[in-house]
Amino acid sequence: MFTEERLEKILELLNKNGRVKVKELSELFNVSESMIRKDLQRLEAEQLLQRTYGGAILKRKFSECSPIDTRLKENSDSKELIAKKAFELISDGDVIFLESSSINYFLAQLIANSTKKITVITNMSIIPSVFNHNETVKLICIGGIYDNRSGGVLGSEVIKSISKYIFSKGFVGSAGVNLTTNSAYTLTLEDGNVKEVIISNSKEAFLLVEKEKFDADSTYKFADLEEFNAIITDSDISERIRNRIQKLSVKLI
Repeated sequence: MFTEERLEKILELLNKNGRVKVKELSELFNVSESMIRKDLQRLEAEQLLQRTYGGAILKRKFSECSPIDTRLKENSDSKELIAKKAFELISDGDVIFLESSSINYFLAQLIANSTKKITVITNMSIIPSVFNHNETVKLICIGGIYDNRSGGVLGSEVIKSISKYIFSKGFVGSAGVNLTTNSAYTLTLEDGNVKEVIISNSKEAFLLVEKEKFDADSTYKFADLEEFNAIITDSDISERIRNRIQKLSVKLI
């Protein structure tokens, strides 16, 4: 077994059990305990685990809820870069969905300042005003119960409305991405239900996520990563993240 394969298996065991022991890993992989300690040191350097006496425990952040105006200020450079990458995928005639994520707000600004002739459908409450001076975009706003945690409208009426449309491209954010379980997470069931129907009704679905989210989990799993056509993220992601995504049937942009 190659080193990279062993490291991935250690992470899988950590995600499954929450902790690992040096002696047990040494016997499992038939390598010395000193080799296992080096593996754990490497993974700790990448902030993927925390070494303990005789082993290690899982170290992943858990996303917390913050207001949309706060999220718009966090990692803004990364979010603008990801939004630019997504913008380049949009063509005249497209019908796109922008769900309530901070990156999608930056994407909406790029669209509004362009001459693209497209239809934009959104459940994010602060996006419509971005198009006040745009004359080439047809904007459709989904109505429902406003949720100040997500910055959008949620609920059964939102899902009912969205399910009536077919989108050329759907752009979805995430509170956390786990590359061991190949899962995308969000904070609430209600937001997850909306994301699920967007993905289901999109001819092409794109996950927009900053590199920090690959080391975070959240409450509700709304999709397997292979449900997306592509993951759009920062250009300077680690080789570990890049290699893991490239093993999936998902394009990395």
